Parts: sequence; C-alpha cells; structure tokens
Amino acid sequence: QVQLVESGGGLVQPGGSLRLSCAASGTIFSIYVMGWYRQAPGNQRELVASITTGGRPNYADSVRGRFTISRDNAKNTVYLQMNSLKPEDTAVYYCKVALATPGGGYDYWGQGTQVTVSS
Repeated sequence: QVQLVESGGGLVQPGGSLRLSCAASGTIFSIYVMGWYRQAPGNQRELVASITTGGRPNYADSVRGRFTISRDNAKNTVYLQMNSLKPEDTAVYYCKVALATPGGGYDYWGQGTQVTVSS
C-alpha cells in the first residue's frame, strides 16, 4: 500500500515564503511525474507545478517565477518552494504522484495541506 504524506503548510503574510513536502512510502517500483495542485473554496482543483523523472519542471503561469518544484528521487519526495506569496495563493495544496506498484501503475494523491496568505 502506498501513502503520500504532505507537510509544510500554514499561515504566512503576503510576500512571505513556505516550503511544502510530499513523501511517498510503501512498495514502489518506480515514480514518474510528481506534481502539486491546489484548490481554493469555490474553485476547481488546478495544476500548480509538476516535475518529470528527469527533473524537468512545468509551472502554471500564475506561479512561474515565484514557485520552484524539485524532487529527491532517493527519498521519493517532491518539494514546492513558494516565495513572494500572495493572498490569491490561499488554497489547499495537494501532491499527486504517478507511480508503479506490484499491482500496477496509478496516480496517488496526498491528503492536502492548507496554505493561507493573509496579513
């Protein structure tokens, strides 16, 4: 069984920074694309950033230049460094990981972590 555990959310003032982490554990053969999504109240869940196995990142236009996604393949962990945070970044942030297990290949989601940007 695979688990994704997220950490790092919280309350921060506009212009501040937070770093999110998402660690995958369990019987995992391979991890492919890792990504972060967010969902604000009343909005659909949207892609924030993703990163390939080889480390190539992809960003939503709204966060490009402020957020940085990275991964540590040895630790099965993906990170999201968020700088210059704005109130409109407030949302629940979810990690999503595509991976292969003995039972096949699936997408797994983390439990979500709240990020609130407010003065």
